[in-house]
Amino acid sequence: MSASFDALFANRPVILAPMEDVSDAIYRQLCRSVGADLCVTEFVNVEGLLRGCRKAHHKILLAPDDQPTVIQIYGSDPERLAEAATVAEAAGPMFLDINCGCWVPKIAKRGAGAGWLKNPAAMVAMAKMVVSRVAVPVTVKTRIGYGAETEMPIVDLARRLEDVGVRALTIHCRTANMGHTGAADWSWARRAREVVSIPVIVNGDIDSGEAARRALEETGCSGVMVGRRAIEHPWIFREVRAMLDRGEELAPPTTQERLDLCRRLLHERWALRGRVNSTRRHLGGFIKGLPGASGLRRELFESHTLEGNLALLERYQACADSFAAA
Repeated sequence: MSASFDALFANRPVILAPMEDVSDAIYRQLCRSVGADLCVTEFVNVEGLLRGCRKAHHKILLAPDDQPTVIQIYGSDPERLAEAATVAEAAGPMFLDINCGCWVPKIAKRGAGAGWLKNPAAMVAMAKMVVSRVAVPVTVKTRIGYGAETEMPIVDLARRLEDVGVRALTIHCRTANMGHTGAADWSWARRAREVVSIPVIVNGDIDSGEAARRALEETGCSGVMVGRRAIEHPWIFREVRAMLDRGEELAPPTTQERLDLCRRLLHERWALRGRVNSTRRHLGGFIKGLPGASGLRRELFESHTLEGNLALLERYQACADSFAAA
């Protein structure tokens, strides 16, 4: 495991971020098909996992071809996090990640996610406990701090987390209070990376191949994590890989690629959930920029069946093909 862990970060991986109702098994495979090197599960609540909640256990189910995948857990009680880590480890992830970065108030105000940043000493002690309970590598995803810049603990925190055995650190370069507002300040990832020997992954505003190149050049980090951009444009992964590996800026995905990915996601999510609502946040982005995309988007959102959505895509493709042949 250690060899594969080290090899992964030697190649500057492009990673799908953990996102609730996004990074399920279906979307992880879709992102891998367009270049993602590593994927992280949706957030797994440790209380639900330990109580035997069906939804929590479903999130940690990893098929043999669902690798490399990281299981991310979150909670506010160190002992429960450590106990849940052993349950998650049995599912066979490449490694485990502790969520210390979720800024959503209902999570952070309870002391979970970014709530740990309010007490860095407790966060370090918790990480040490989790590391002691499992054999797989443990990593931490966090933000640069909770509030004002004067309270930014990330540099010292990075050092202390490495000291207790954390094997890698992903830094979303905003504070918890910022949420998704303002610009990510990658310089904090650089400062943290300079004081540790473990891999540091930079996260926040990685929305193109060029942004990924600049982020790694400016920080010296070992990889990039992509979140919101991947929801609407999963091709970001191949675009980043092309830029990092060959310095090449790829052409946008073709109309055919966009429509094929819409169909794939519709089929697979329908088979799993029996509804198409969970595809809406993706489909609008997949077709973004196509002629007449706004009208197609509206029609797709108004249709509530798989057959209806597929018929709309077929009709659109027939029109697109006619224009192309003219």
